[in-house]
Amino acid sequence: MTINRVQLTETDILEKEFKKSMRGFNEEDVDEFLDIIIKDYEAFTSEIERLTQENERFRKSAEQPKKRKQTTTAPTQVNYDVLKRLSNLEKAVFGQKLTESESEKEEE
Repeated sequence: MTINRVQLTETDILEKEFKKSMRGFNEEDVDEFLDIIIKDYEAFTSEIERLTQENERFRKSAEQPKKRKQTTTAPTQVNYDVLKRLSNLEKAVFGQKLTESESEKEEE
């Protein structure tokens, strides 16, 4: 049910006047029943408003992780590239040192 389909407000219910007839309803019973309807109506209106706000918060929070995931993905890829380059550099540097130290040992 959407708010646009609601035909009565709390005020409409409160101010509704019924015609009196000889065999009509007890006016006090009708008033008591309308009071209950008004309280329920107010509760439903409040609940709809609360759920609408909660729904909006969920929508916003659902959009935020997408942005976070995009920003966290890029640095991870950069870190992987940096680590790969560092590994290749270490192999080149330490590979040369190992080769130099082995040749020094052979000379001794």
